[in-house]
Amino acid sequence: MAVLVGKEAPSFKAKCVVKTDIKEVDLKDYRGKYVILFFYPLDFTFVCPTELHAFQARLQEFSERDCVLLGCSVDSHFSHLAWLNTPKEKGGIQGITYGLISDLGGHIAKDYDVLNPEGIAYRGLFLIDRDGIVRHQVVNDLPLGRNVDEALRMLEALQHTEKYGEVCPANWKQGLQAIETTVESVSDYLSKSHAK
Repeated sequence: MAVLVGKEAPSFKAKCVVKTDIKEVDLKDYRGKYVILFFYPLDFTFVCPTELHAFQARLQEFSERDCVLLGCSVDSHFSHLAWLNTPKEKGGIQGITYGLISDLGGHIAKDYDVLNPEGIAYRGLFLIDRDGIVRHQVVNDLPLGRNVDEALRMLEALQHTEKYGEVCPANWKQGLQAIETTVESVSDYLSKSHAK
């Protein structure tokens, strides 16, 4: 598995479905914004719609933090459209408003090293900063749904670090104490009860 953290995110141009529109997207068009690019195995499956709806439920929070969400699978844009037109109560993703990328052939998934031997993507998630650099990645096996709260927390941690120059300790959440890069700051943090 390739570690892409600290490297420029592999670029791509692909068809993307946004609501009912099909457009061509280029990852480079999102420079200046944060991007969460997440891969999911296939349309019309079981764990995938729960994840897509979970991201949609938090979409405003990502948007408020200047972050674009992009889902990606090896399905065609026609399949994405059909799934988007399928009601939630029938296992569909009707109501999803962020972009779903069509990665027919799995070329993007391969570049991000999440393509499995059957030709579908593992549940990879990549947090890309405003300069196009991968700052966080996590990959789950097919049956293991990801945690949207953690994706949002990592975005907030990155933005806190960029704004204040502090580092974010284990289990850090927005509003909690972060650490300056000094021995004294670490000592102070560890001496507090919330760090025990």
